[in-house]
Amino acid sequence: MTTYSGPALSSQLLRRLADGRDETDRLFAIVKPDRLYDRPIAERHRIVFYFGHLEAFDWNLLRGILNIDPFRPEFDHLFAFGIDPVDGGLPTDQPSEWPSMNEIEGYRKRVRQELDNALADAVESEELVQAMNIAIEHRLMHAETLEYMFHQLPFDAKVRPDFPRPKFFIAPPSEAMPEMIRIPEGTSTLGLKRESSQFGWDNEFESNSVTVPAFSIDRYKVTNGDYMRFVEAGGYTKCELWTPADWAWISEAGISQPVFWIKMGDGFRYRAMFEDIPLALDAPVYVSHAEASAYARWVGKSLPSEAEWQRASEGSLPPKETRKLWDPPAVGSSPKLRSTHGVEDLVGTGWEWTSSTFAPFPGFQIFPAYAGYSANFFDGKHFVMKGGSTRTAACMLRTSFRNWFQAHYQFVYAGFRCVAH
Repeated sequence: MTTYSGPALSSQLLRRLADGRDETDRLFAIVKPDRLYDRPIAERHRIVFYFGHLEAFDWNLLRGILNIDPFRPEFDHLFAFGIDPVDGGLPTDQPSEWPSMNEIEGYRKRVRQELDNALADAVESEELVQAMNIAIEHRLMHAETLEYMFHQLPFDAKVRPDFPRPKFFIAPPSEAMPEMIRIPEGTSTLGLKRESSQFGWDNEFESNSVTVPAFSIDRYKVTNGDYMRFVEAGGYTKCELWTPADWAWISEAGISQPVFWIKMGDGFRYRAMFEDIPLALDAPVYVSHAEASAYARWVGKSLPSEAEWQRASEGSLPPKETRKLWDPPAVGSSPKLRSTHGVEDLVGTGWEWTSSTFAPFPGFQIFPAYAGYSANFFDGKHFVMKGGSTRTAACMLRTSFRNWFQAHYQFVYAGFRCVAH
């Protein structure tokens, strides 16, 4: 019998880990077995990597704390790290280079069994609680990654799940009109206080306050209908609206529309998860940072800085229920998400691009348990996103949470709104 002194690990943490596993297991079941070696997005690993990665991450993070011996170190290494290629360097591995699904499934089951046995007898400590929160939120981040990856698979590569039943939203006509709200000069508080008991990632610390000059911000996210006017006006053909790097990207890749749009005759439909549906003109458009920036220039505005977005979002509460809609609702359809300043839909209806490059806050300290989480991306090539999507886990809809991607990445559930100074 194992003996120890100190409190047992919180049952809430154990339940959240189990719920996260159930969530990702359901997602993998969407993909037909013969398509698990596909690479739906060129910049990402094949799906098979993520099937092994989630358990390998938990194992590599927790094994040392729990004093468990390795049993398949080559898999611990193979599935350890994802990728975020820059400067056009895309992965070139072939399906034959990956282990069989039977081998990976055996590894996953053994990892879960070993961890669960050790966690059942574990003593709660600050180190273990932080590692568990890292493991849980990492898995839930990847749940959203898997969802937008699967969004790009052909429809015939997927199986519509029995539960949760996906809900498709086709926006009805709306009275939401483009308008801007004036935000007076004030102080914006970014990040979390280190002495707080709330979990946050290393890049969320240390809390800092900045003075934000007065500005005006779009009340609503830019919609598909708004963006359609940009497309119809030839926005993708006007080099003056794009930076040289962004213009080279769309020219070389032949990009002329958002990746979630499907060209049909003279119009467009929307690439939903399991079928194409009518393009909801009142729903937020999902685009890359480069596309958002070009649109902002076209209308004579700019993207908000991280501090401006934070200032505009004051008083905005996250939705009570999350992860239900595969696609975004119409703008202005969630009045409970309105900020104190009257800005709509800031949390949980789509990530929002900012103009701020991803950089550390003053007092930043690397998480020893996950040293590469943030610091590897302080390279001036990644931009901060805020707010969360309809597929973002509730625990990550805190206002301090910072997401980030490169300017040419189109696939994430990210929209934007503009500011004027």
